[in-house]
Amino acid sequence: MLHRRRAREEHRQFVVEGVRLVEEAHRAGITPALFFYTAAFAKTAAGQRLGLPTGVVVSDKVLASISDTVTPQGVVAVVPFPQIDVVRRSLVLVLDNVRDPGNVGTLLRSAAAAGVDEVLVAPGSADPYSPKVVRAAMGAHFRLALGEADWPAIAARVGDLAVLLADAAGELPYDRHNWRTPSALIVGGEAEGASAEGRALAAQRVHIPMQRDSESLNAAVAGSVILFEAAHQRRLNIKT
Repeated sequence: MLHRRRAREEHRQFVVEGVRLVEEAHRAGITPALFFYTAAFAKTAAGQRLGLPTGVVVSDKVLASISDTVTPQGVVAVVPFPQIDVVRRSLVLVLDNVRDPGNVGTLLRSAAAAGVDEVLVAPGSADPYSPKVVRAAMGAHFRLALGEADWPAIAARVGDLAVLLADAAGELPYDRHNWRTPSALIVGGEAEGASAEGRALAAQRVHIPMQRDSESLNAAVAGSVILFEAAHQRRLNIKT
């Protein structure tokens, strides 16, 4: 049931599969609403390490029917959407028309690693709690303040920040912005680019300089490069 977006939104729960993601949820203090595992998994080192919470022991066949992966690892959990407070809002990532689940997951993973304070998912992007996004994010859901919002809500959230749009035709090299200034980065999708609302909200467009005749970077790579530049400037206290 939770493999459908509407059900996830209604129940405010999503599915995590595999040892790594279940361990990430456990470390974050998340209590599963449901927990399924095989008898074989319970005997593994990972199963012993998890101290398996009360759950349902199922056959390999049943677990395969629950799983969204080709080769299940023997453990699946249903967990609530994490509620992570935004302590500050100095670096915000906005995903705009990023439809590919792999790109959304990678951007969430990079955002968590680069110290992003909040990620806002605009209409038109892939569901941030879909199985493919969750797998690609590698546990970032449990370390990020993450929310879906419409454009009026996003505009209100980033209204006091410097809002920049990642754009291959942008006028400013991405490393010339002072990322120590509270900022929001909008990353658009590859197929359609940023929406009209995203473009209107951005005060400036930034690009990544590349060698002539190079193909543009995909959304996940470009967004990650810019986010880590922001992290670099903040870490080294650099002013541009």
